[in-house]
Amino acid sequence: MAAVSIAFAAPDNSDGQRPSQERPVDLVHLAKQTMGDKSLEIEVLQMFARQARACLHEMSCGETKRVEAAAHRLKGAAGAVGAFRVAQAAETLEGNCGDAANMAAVGVAVIEAENFILKLCR
Repeated sequence: MAAVSIAFAAPDNSDGQRPSQERPVDLVHLAKQTMGDKSLEIEVLQMFARQARACLHEMSCGETKRVEAAAHRLKGAAGAVGAFRVAQAAETLEGNCGDAANMAAVGVAVIEAENFILKLCR
């Protein structure tokens, strides 16, 4: 009988909605930023995707100051829309611009976010 009561018990949501750390973009965070306006969410995500691609292009030059500046811009933009994996990877790159593994991690995170955004826009 205990299993039945557990199965039908209300979930403990005392902390409120939790950010979706499994997705490339935290939709709960994004909804808070856009006040739940779905068309604005799509517009903001599309702008982020374009900016992220531009930052990757800028980073490809290899010049330390430009890579650092582009990583900083990307970190801020990603944090604003809830692309926290991109923000974390950009922050790591910003701290160590010469590491190819950090650059690759940013590229992977951006591609994951772009694919997620494309699926949302269908």
